[in-house]
Amino acid sequence: MEEIRLGTIGSGMIVRAILDNVRMTDGIRLAAVYSRSRETGNALAAAYGADRVYTNLDAFLADREVNFVYIATPNLLHYPQAKQALLAGKHVILEKTFTTKAEQARELVRIAREKGLFLIDAVPTAFLPNLAILKEQLPRIGRIKLVMSNYSQYSSRYDQVLAGQVPNIFNPAYAGGCLMDINFYNVYLNVALFGKPERAVYYPNLYPGLADTSGTITLCYDGFVSQNAGAKDTWGVNFFQIEGERGYIYIKGGANGIGEVRVVTRTSDEIFNAQPNPDRWFYEVQNVTRLVLAGDYDAIYQRLDTMLAVIETIETARKAAGIFFPGDEEACAE
Repeated sequence: MEEIRLGTIGSGMIVRAILDNVRMTDGIRLAAVYSRSRETGNALAAAYGADRVYTNLDAFLADREVNFVYIATPNLLHYPQAKQALLAGKHVILEKTFTTKAEQARELVRIAREKGLFLIDAVPTAFLPNLAILKEQLPRIGRIKLVMSNYSQYSSRYDQVLAGQVPNIFNPAYAGGCLMDINFYNVYLNVALFGKPERAVYYPNLYPGLADTSGTITLCYDGFVSQNAGAKDTWGVNFFQIEGERGYIYIKGGANGIGEVRVVTRTSDEIFNAQPNPDRWFYEVQNVTRLVLAGDYDAIYQRLDTMLAVIETIETARKAAGIFFPGDEEACAE
C-alpha cells in the first residue's frame, strides 16, 4: 500500500486529535468524512482538508478513494459499523473500546483475516515507545507481588448527570460508563504486561439508570493481585505502580500515555522516557502508518490478541457487577 486514504466516522475530540497528527504524517491523509449531520461533516472536512462529505453510510463505504475507515462513535456502534466497513472491503481502525462483547471482536478479526484486511485496535498504549521500555525493565524488580493504579478524569458530562440527565457517555444504552472508557486503560496495560488475569472483579459506583461513573477492578494473577481505580466523577493523581520483591516501577501520569517510567531498586533509581512528544496520538498515527505501509499484518494482529483478552476480561467483570448493555440479554437468559 502506497498511501492510507482515510475516511472518518465520528467527529469528537479524539477524531480531531488523530487528524491533527495525520496532517503531520507522510503516507496518510483524510479523504472523506461521514456524519449524520451535514453541518458537522462539512466543518470537520474543511478543518482537515477532505473534499467529500457523506451523510449516507452506504455511499461513504462505496467511495473507492477511501481505503481505510476510522471509527470513533459510541461504543455500541463500533461492532456493526466495523463489520459493515470490513464487508465493504475497507481496512478499519477502530477506537476503544473495540467492541462490547468478545464474540463480536472475534467475528471482526475473522472477517478481516478472511478478506486480507487490516483491523487496527486504536488504543494508543499499544504503539507507545515507553511500553517497550516498560516491558524491558520489568524483570529488574523481581517477582511481582502487587500492582496499583489510578486514572481519574472528571467529565464535564458528569455535571449533566448531577442535573438529572443521561449523557451518552454514561448511558448503558450506548455501552457507556467508566470501565468502558477510563478504567479500560488500566486493564489494557495490565494485560499487555502480564497477560489475561485468572479472575477479574469490578466494584462500580452506580446511579439508577446509568452505567458506572467510577469504580475499582481487581485483577487476580498467579502470585499477585492488581487493584485499579478509574473515575469520571472525580479527579486525582494518576499513576500506575508495579511492586516486586527487588524494587518497583512507577509510571508517571498513569496507564493512558505512559509518560515516564521510573525504575527503583535497592541500588538504583532511573527514569526512562523515549517519548519526547507528549501527544500519545502522535505515536499511534506514526506507528500505524509505518506498519500499514510496510504491510506488517503480523504486528497488527499480535496487538489484537491483547485486545481480545482485554475485552473478555472487561465483559466478564462488568456483567458480574450487574452492568448490562443492549445485546447482553441473550447471555443473561442462558
